[in-house]
Amino acid sequence: MAEWRVGQGEERAAAFGAAGFLARVFAKGFRAVLSAIWKIVGASFLWLVTKSPLAEPRRSAHRPLLQLIPWLIVAVGWGAITLAAIVTYYATVLPDPRKAMVLRLPPNLTILARGGEFIAERGMRRNYVPYAEIPPSIVKAVLATEDRRFFYHFGLDPIGLARAASKNWNSGEVVQGGSTITQQLVKNLFLQPKRTWTRKAEEFILAIWLESRFSKQQILEFYLNRVYFGGGNFGIGAAAHSYFGKEPRDVTFSEAALLAGLIKAPSYYSPTSNIDRARDRAKEILRILAETDQIDINQYAEALAHPAELKVPPSKPGFGFVADWVTEVAPMLTGETDRNLVVETTIDIGLQLAARTAVEDIIRNKGRTARATEAGVLLMTPDGAIRAMIGGRNHAASQFNRAVRAMRQPGSAFKPFIYLAAVEAGWTPDTKIEDSPINVDGWKPSNFGDTYRGEITLRQALTHSSNMAAVRLAKAVGTDRVVEVANRLGVLSAKNVGLTMALGTSETTLLEMTSGFAVFANGGFSVVPEIVERIRDDQGRVLFERSKAPPPRIVSPRAISAMNDMMNSVVAGGTAMAASLDLYPAAGKTGTSQKYKDAWFVGFTAQWVGGVWMGNDNASPMRGVTGGSLPAEIWKRVMLKAHEGLMAKPLPGTGLPPEFIQHTADAIGLSNVPTRNPFRRREVSEAASTPTAPPPLAPVRARRAPL
Repeated sequence: MAEWRVGQGEERAAAFGAAGFLARVFAKGFRAVLSAIWKIVGASFLWLVTKSPLAEPRRSAHRPLLQLIPWLIVAVGWGAITLAAIVTYYATVLPDPRKAMVLRLPPNLTILARGGEFIAERGMRRNYVPYAEIPPSIVKAVLATEDRRFFYHFGLDPIGLARAASKNWNSGEVVQGGSTITQQLVKNLFLQPKRTWTRKAEEFILAIWLESRFSKQQILEFYLNRVYFGGGNFGIGAAAHSYFGKEPRDVTFSEAALLAGLIKAPSYYSPTSNIDRARDRAKEILRILAETDQIDINQYAEALAHPAELKVPPSKPGFGFVADWVTEVAPMLTGETDRNLVVETTIDIGLQLAARTAVEDIIRNKGRTARATEAGVLLMTPDGAIRAMIGGRNHAASQFNRAVRAMRQPGSAFKPFIYLAAVEAGWTPDTKIEDSPINVDGWKPSNFGDTYRGEITLRQALTHSSNMAAVRLAKAVGTDRVVEVANRLGVLSAKNVGLTMALGTSETTLLEMTSGFAVFANGGFSVVPEIVERIRDDQGRVLFERSKAPPPRIVSPRAISAMNDMMNSVVAGGTAMAASLDLYPAAGKTGTSQKYKDAWFVGFTAQWVGGVWMGNDNASPMRGVTGGSLPAEIWKRVMLKAHEGLMAKPLPGTGLPPEFIQHTADAIGLSNVPTRNPFRRREVSEAASTPTAPPPLAPVRARRAPL
């Protein structure tokens, strides 16, 4: 019986605390008194039915009806006593609605960018608002749409129930509910979301109890501070601030009508998703207010002439995907807490907006022709701090984060992990391999454009993205070893799908691919992509802080040197020439899945790592979009913004000539640059040594004995 009914045990304990024992003692005493009263009343009713004058036989044509009178009195009396007993029982065991309501409110998240600039808020954004601070405009608008007879009924509205039943009967389906605001509050506070007759009966009883215990103004205050207005906003204070940047007392009639319209269907009427639909709903409520003389014609005309405008959206434009992901990961970092939190992120405001602009411009100007509707962008430092995240073209239209959630085939962008496995097995960039057609148990892959170059070096094979060389390498080193390398670098979703993985058929995410390439950019150290720098509670206590401990090395300097040399050739003269940054040495890899369903470019410099994916959510083919075209163009625009004012640095394991350093300095307006190369390559013993073990495949003999 106890499960009906208070909600969760934590709230019940919080409501009672140390007084729980006294409450139980009182409940036992109350039941004993109630039992005695019950016996006395029972005896009285028995006398009424059997020995009172009403029970004596009467000679009348209406004698059968008169004999029913005492029984009706008994039935009504017992019903009244039973109802009073049940209501009194609830009054002794249920917590105060204020406590039940406050305990269930989610904590507020204030999300900041680097430097402390505001990005977004999530959760309960403002404190409890007393009834005296709620303006009549909000009260009228809410009652007009939710419960017009609120101040006249006793918690249940028989007229409303009859009207709803009639409309539902005529339409053949449930089109209208008859619940009062009191009943809605009961459901939110105490009951489980079940559609049963028992739960409905409990709802009726508890509604009567609330009406007997609290005034109408108090019930409405509880309701307006509890009801959900969409967008993570619980309560009128949160909604007024989130949508209009105001306190509730300052909202206009048009804004009040828009807020009231959200209660029925918060997602459907959300102004951040469809402002026109939200305004149309507000107009209906304003019309009701005018027709019922709650506002005069001048107020109605003014409200229509000045529709509600969003002054403070839930997050800054361009930061919706960031705010969503931070809201998701923050509880994992802090654990359960009821305190308001301030989350400092790694996001750079300027770079985030630059990435958003690049995606919007490319899709708007070239997307229709290319049949490309979506894109994802990630920009991070080589140690994994995310500076920009774009999860799609339009957050308001779709909140699906394609940078984090979308599992897509990376195509040839996966090949660096195959080459790294080969380099760790003893191959070098100058090792020869055959680029010619191959038949593996009936599977006959081909190169892009059916172009084959014969015997080439690994550097040339990666530069021109040879599929044949990648298949041969994967077969030589083993697919299990390739998967181990990819997993080690952070591509945890990589699976052994056979030799087809050489063509990038194992699905993964942009987040994993970009963090995997960051290992090449930082010289071979492990990378954990992170978007949260620090989390503080409302008392200033630090609950989480990004680790500053040096990460472990997972790739040797020799292998990093070889890989960066080869991937630099991809940008300098291969499939990613469109991504060349001129003043800054860059490396990376393009990727295009079958039938142009996905196009990738993931690349890096010594200072930044970036990844771009383009495609369509329904996996429909694009029109000739490769990783070296539109994705590389977006990547270059974002990278040029990120490198503004920076000096050129060599990729780890490579060097730069002094004249290149001076050229970069002149281009960015620096002077007095030392003529000696400050980034002269330091040879390490591992890089200078010759592998003692020969590569598993003798590349010189590959042409004579192809795999």
